[in-house]
Amino acid sequence: AAPPATLTTLDGTRIATSDLVGKVVILTFWATWCGPCREELPLLSAYLEQHRTEGLEVLAFSLDSPDDLSQVRRVAQAFSFPSGLLANSSAPGYGRIWRIPVNFTIDRKGRLVDNGWDDKKPVWTQERLERIVTPLLNAQP
Repeated sequence: AAPPATLTTLDGTRIATSDLVGKVVILTFWATWCGPCREELPLLSAYLEQHRTEGLEVLAFSLDSPDDLSQVRRVAQAFSFPSGLLANSSAPGYGRIWRIPVNFTIDRKGRLVDNGWDDKKPVWTQERLERIVTPLLNAQP
């Protein structure tokens, strides 16, 4: 089973992975100062737009400090998924986030099927999304 996580979004909404069972969920950890993150997030946003109706959800946890909230808001407004500060959220079962971007994928049954710590190249690419996430979306709920 995937460790529980709860994102407190920039507008204060709380979204728990336990509430998303039945959907495929990507947890992404990023920061405004992370170049590879800034390249990956638009791709992830576009992929979500293509697959939202198939049951895909993305929760984005920013490692920025609360002092940088205005900058996080500015970056996050360009994306189609909810974002929030990791400092205000909860994802203890995913370890200390020391390398970003790092992503975790949870299947419709709530199982962790892609652990970002195990990936040598954890940045999302179109090919990687098609290889890891698309088959999960195609699986019947």
